[in-house]
Amino acid sequence: MANSDAAPLIVLVAGEASGDNLGAQLITALRQRIPQARFAGIAGSRMVAAGCEAWERMENLSVMGLFEILPHLPKLLRIRRQLIDRVLAERPAVYVGVDAKEFNLRIAPRFKEAGIPTVQYVSPQVWAWRQGRVHTIGRAVDLVLCLLPFEKPFYDSHSVHAEFVGHPLADVVPMELSAATARYQLALPEKGQYVAVLPGSRQGEVSRLSPDFTQTMAWLVRERPQLRFIAALASEPARRIFEEALERATIGTPALLDRVTLINGHAQTVMAASDVVLLASGTATLEATLVKRPMVVAYRLGMLTSFLLKHLKLFKAPFFSQPNLLAGRELVPEFFNAEVRADVLGPAVLQQLDRADRDELVQNFATIHETLRRDASARAADAIVDLLVKRRLSV
Repeated sequence: MANSDAAPLIVLVAGEASGDNLGAQLITALRQRIPQARFAGIAGSRMVAAGCEAWERMENLSVMGLFEILPHLPKLLRIRRQLIDRVLAERPAVYVGVDAKEFNLRIAPRFKEAGIPTVQYVSPQVWAWRQGRVHTIGRAVDLVLCLLPFEKPFYDSHSVHAEFVGHPLADVVPMELSAATARYQLALPEKGQYVAVLPGSRQGEVSRLSPDFTQTMAWLVRERPQLRFIAALASEPARRIFEEALERATIGTPALLDRVTLINGHAQTVMAASDVVLLASGTATLEATLVKRPMVVAYRLGMLTSFLLKHLKLFKAPFFSQPNLLAGRELVPEFFNAEVRADVLGPAVLQQLDRADRDELVQNFATIHETLRRDASARAADAIVDLLVKRRLSV
């Protein structure tokens, strides 16, 4: 095993906030098993705080969509070239792609061919998008670490080495979260009904969803003037985008502005303080599931990306939100592109707010939580160490 005798180098590459969280927890777990290890790669603030040397900042990989990536292509190609050269020169003990699948799986074959063990932490949604890619993934990496239970059987059926480790988020989110406590933490009045609004973490996503989300909030205020809203914004740029959309939405509904509280970050607390969540599709839908709040999920892509998905039928899964995928049926409503508008989202939010089977929904969420709660970071670290031990014994 390269670099194994003194201070083995472990390279990790993350591309967005959720990957930064996963990477930081994985570094902590790996350090417990390999205390002398060094960590480096493309990292966010949490990975850096956990001890990862940032060869490049994670934010430079945060691009969403097939065509939305084009303006950033020169920068991404430069980062890719420099990373390949450095990894091949330093020959780490293992290369771990932490999510950022489009980036990591394109370069992992170079490292695998060079004899560097390669791991993909977080499976691509290959079971949903172009299932034939599973063979490409098998050729690209030595191990896929799956966060969702149905992913490992899919890989097993195609003879690709994969392990289900559970989801780290399920390990850290309590089984029960009090709305009253969350409201106290956010300095909100305890009484009243709250709608949490989370328009996403990527700027492009926030730009696409904020107009419809704020118009939905205006629609809801007109229908139920007593409703309050808490918006969790992932960054200052996201907050500015959302504030501009909110200002436009209040032109016809000035009462809205007095009903909205904007919060920087603290997404989990904002969800816990709410009675229902309106949010962008993605990891946040899993977090809302673990917090056990009813939700309405929206997914909007750029025009060219959407055209390809529709006409080439690239998406194979019956759902795109995490609770529905994990349950194998529709637990919560989800809306895509043209359906993402106030006259659709508003009634859906009210239906979730008033649903008579709320207790049954919460129990379904609890079952999902228990399934995913596996001490994921420890299991992922164990699987990586096991891969390295087997690799060392085979050479």
